[in-house]
Amino acid sequence: MAVVTAPLLKLESVSRTFGGLAAVSDVSLEVMPGRIFSIIGPNGAGKTTLFNMISGVLRTSSGRITMEGRDLATVRPCDFVALGIGRTFQNLALFKHGTVVENILVGRHRHMKTTVIDSILHYGRCRREEIAARQRIEEIIEFLEIEAIRDKIVGNLSYGQQKRVELGRALAAEPKILLLDEIVAGMNQEETEDVARFILDIRDELGIAIVLIEHDMRLVMDISDRVHVLNFGRTVTEGAPDEVQNHAGVKEAYLGTARERAAS
Repeated sequence: MAVVTAPLLKLESVSRTFGGLAAVSDVSLEVMPGRIFSIIGPNGAGKTTLFNMISGVLRTSSGRITMEGRDLATVRPCDFVALGIGRTFQNLALFKHGTVVENILVGRHRHMKTTVIDSILHYGRCRREEIAARQRIEEIIEFLEIEAIRDKIVGNLSYGQQKRVELGRALAAEPKILLLDEIVAGMNQEETEDVARFILDIRDELGIAIVLIEHDMRLVMDISDRVHVLNFGRTVTEGAPDEVQNHAGVKEAYLGTARERAAS
């Protein structure tokens, strides 16, 4: 008998409006465990708005988002990480004056159960938790191949290195699903290839599902299990990478119609 796997994340007819502007309209999708799911579309298509609703930054205007069957409308934004949702941001959100280790340690906060008194005395459970946290951080640093910069101040690192640190911080929370918002934007070809390898390893070795917003179509088509296309906040199509890249509606969304191209 075939094993039926339930979606890890499910969006049902989700919409978000800002005044009279519909940023996302009636979008439905499912992300399965251990899969790389990419959301693509031209600038202004509603991709980041969709991410912000999934991660609790914004509430939906209508529709429903569930994580392992739990309605996210019932979850406080501060509890989304504990639910298993991790995220990196389009614009870096790091502590620039901290070291690489210190920044990644921030991601372990949800796993720390010690009280203020425990922290002051620094013994027993507090000490055990800190040892375990630092051990996990070292594993992440090795996984992302940033041993050489582990004690460097983040603000002094290159853009590509800072992106790895932000990815490491998200992994430190041990998410079930990881939202990557334009993770390779601004990177050169070598850095992009490295990140692509890390994303595949996160899926294959850590078993974490990934939802990716990305403008690098070569990366998307090379590593995605499934691709969802948005334009003007609405779904154009969804399918396997080879199906999507040959879809007439996708070409129109990115290139415009023949009439629009002639007018330009």
